[in-house]
Amino acid sequence: MMKVSTAALLLVISGVSGFAPVARSPFAATALRQSTEVANAEADIAPTTSGGVELRPEKVLDEPNLWEYNFGLQDPKLALPHSLEAGQSPPEKFELTEDQIQTLERDGVLHVKGVFDEEWVEYLRTATGHQVDNPHFWAFAGTASKLYDYIQRNVWQTNKAFANFYYHSAMGHVLAQCGRTDEIRVSTDLLMVNPNKGFKWHQDNQNGPITWEEGIRFWITMDETPKDYGAPVYLKGSHKNAAVDEQAVFVDIEQEGLEDYKEELLEFRTMPGDMLIWHPRTIHKIDGPADGIWRTYRRVLGGTVAKGGATYHDKRGSGGVLSDLGRHALQDGDKLKSSFFPIMYPQFDKAEARDRDNGTVGRSPKDIVMKIGGLAGKASGDKFFSFFQVLGSKGKQQ
Repeated sequence: MMKVSTAALLLVISGVSGFAPVARSPFAATALRQSTEVANAEADIAPTTSGGVELRPEKVLDEPNLWEYNFGLQDPKLALPHSLEAGQSPPEKFELTEDQIQTLERDGVLHVKGVFDEEWVEYLRTATGHQVDNPHFWAFAGTASKLYDYIQRNVWQTNKAFANFYYHSAMGHVLAQCGRTDEIRVSTDLLMVNPNKGFKWHQDNQNGPITWEEGIRFWITMDETPKDYGAPVYLKGSHKNAAVDEQAVFVDIEQEGLEDYKEELLEFRTMPGDMLIWHPRTIHKIDGPADGIWRTYRRVLGGTVAKGGATYHDKRGSGGVLSDLGRHALQDGDKLKSSFFPIMYPQFDKAEARDRDNGTVGRSPKDIVMKIGGLAGKASGDKFFSFFQVLGSKGKQQ
């Protein structure tokens, strides 16, 4: 039987995917709306020519003490942009072209510029600053991993500002067009702040309880990508490959069956308010700086949504279960209709939103233990823990 350390298990429970991880560092108060302690570090921080905020050469991590973590629901009480009324206004729209949709279908990835204006970007930055300044217990494992300064899976469940973003922004409309579907539900999400390392070639298999074809991956950027590193790179069309095992995370692009994909690279230098959208099977990587120190802030909200008609797939016994640790009652084969996977397009459901607001939607240690029990087997463990081959990369990954 495969032995897995407690630290390793905590890491994967935290929901680290290809672009996921965590620990605390001195953010500028003006950039992240952080605490007084953070603001005191401003003297050592200078703006870059790109308008970002440069970190000191020696990155200083300041992990929260155990007693600083919060439990339960959090609400920054942020007003929505554009005079939208929380819980009442329909979601905004952002039209894509047919050419853009076909690009996603052909290449397996699409960069959509300027989906969210300055007001929405500031809203997300403020919500992120509040979250990092008031860390939630479900970010504890990720913080310990030191892969990101902060990472939290299913942040919408605990932080009302992110739930309202899904309910009222144009995100659902964009993804519905990409999937040629009339319904979009949240499957799983990740709030990711300041990566400390890069990630080697991989595919995303922590997409919630859905299949590859039922899901769409998304990435919403709040900051400018540095010029020399940090831009996601994809193998064009690799979502169509038949060579990589569906349980694998790490991908050896030299393996047989990937010859037609490994020479066609698509690199995207995203800006605030942009979206990256891709098929979960599209192989990709992200390169960190050579010294492992990111000198500009990067805040990203990412995850997977489910298309209309998706069904619930019980993934116990595989790594996929780690993005489905809620205490819902769905059974394998059921229609994916639940407050744990709320509809965001064409219109959020007020009953589902109430379930979130009253704490019905959530996780418990008992649920987690019951669901991850199947990972003890060697076969599933060997496949899933290819995940760890993705981590620990510094500089360029070939």
